[in-house]
Amino acid sequence: MEQKSGPEPAPEAEREEGEPEVKKRRLLCVEFASVASCDDAVAQCYLAENDWEMERALNSYFEPPVEESALESPPETLSGPESCVDLTSEETTESVSSKTSTAENTQQEDDSMFSFITWNIDGLDPNNLQERAQGVCSYLALYSPDVIFLQEVIPPYYSYLKKKASSYEIITGNEEGYFTAIMLKKSRVKFKSQEIIPFPDTKMMRNLLCVHVSVSGNELFLMTSHLESTRGHAKERINQLKMVLKKIQEAPESATIIFAGDTNLRDQEVTKCGGLPNNILDVWEFLGKPKHCQYTWDTQMNSNLGIPATCKLRFDRIFFRAAAGDGHIIPRSLDLLGLEKLDCGRFPSDHWGLLCNLDVIL
Repeated sequence: MEQKSGPEPAPEAEREEGEPEVKKRRLLCVEFASVASCDDAVAQCYLAENDWEMERALNSYFEPPVEESALESPPETLSGPESCVDLTSEETTESVSSKTSTAENTQQEDDSMFSFITWNIDGLDPNNLQERAQGVCSYLALYSPDVIFLQEVIPPYYSYLKKKASSYEIITGNEEGYFTAIMLKKSRVKFKSQEIIPFPDTKMMRNLLCVHVSVSGNELFLMTSHLESTRGHAKERINQLKMVLKKIQEAPESATIIFAGDTNLRDQEVTKCGGLPNNILDVWEFLGKPKHCQYTWDTQMNSNLGIPATCKLRFDRIFFRAAAGDGHIIPRSLDLLGLEKLDCGRFPSDHWGLLCNLDVIL
C-alpha cells in the first residue's frame, strides 16, 4: 500500500484498512495455522488468496493443485486475437520499409532514454483477476518500458505474464504464495546476475530482489521489494528499509542503482530511520514533489477495496543512486498509471502504478 508526502496526513488518513479488520485477519491466521499445522506466513498467503474466507482457504490448502491457470478463461472466451493482451507488439500488414523505419526511430529514442514501471498489481485479490491482469498488460504494452518492477505477483499471474510478455525476461523473488518480479526487455537490457536477500524477521514472506544488468553500456543494479504491510508492523518495515539502503550503498560506485517497489512507508518512518543517505534520492522528491503523482494508494479515487475512509498515502517509492562521476542516467519524469476503470467497474489494482522516464547521457 502506500504513503503520503508533503504535509503529514490527518489522523483519519492514517486509518489504513482499519485496525479491527487487521486484528480479525491476524486471528484468522492463527486459526488457519492451527488447523493446517503450518506457519503464520503460509496461513496468511492462503487466506489472502481466498478473500479471507476460512473454508475456501482450507479447501485450497488441502486440495491438490489445479493445473489450469486461474487467469485463463475457457478457450471459447479467448478465441479472438483482440481478447488476448500481448506485450509483444505483433507485426501488422504495414510495409517492411515502414516497419524498419519505425524500429530504427524507436531504437534511437531508446538510446537516449530509459524507462521503467513499478506497480503493486494486487494479485491477492481474486475478484475480476483476469480482466485486471489484462488491464495491467495493456498499460505495459502501451508504454513498453525497459524494466518492470512488480509486487504481489501470484503463480497464475506469473504464468500469464510469461505467456503474454515473451519479449521480456522475468526474474522472481519467489515461486510460491505471492512475490515480487523484475521484467527486463530482452532487446534492451542485458541480464548479468540476480540475488534474493531474505528479510529474517518478516511475517509476510517479504524479501529484497536484486538484479544486475547493463543498458546501453551503463551498469545498473535493479532492486524491488514489498516491505512489511500495515501500521502495526512499522518496526519491521523500518528494519527492512535499512537493509534496502545498506544493499544500495554496498553496490559498486560505478553502477547506477534503482530501487522501486511498494514500501508501505510513512514519511515519519523514513525520518525515524535517519532519512535517506545523501547519495540516495527519493525520485519523487528529486523531481520537485509533483502533485499529480503524490499518492499511489488513494481510497478516495480508487474504490477497489471499498474503504469508506479517505486514505491518501505514498506507499510506492523509487530510490535512485547515480553512478560515480558525471551522471550517466538521470530521472526526468514521473507519472501515475492505472487511473481508468475497466469494463468490470474496477481498477487494475488498488495501487496506482508509477511510470518513470530517465535520460541516458551518451
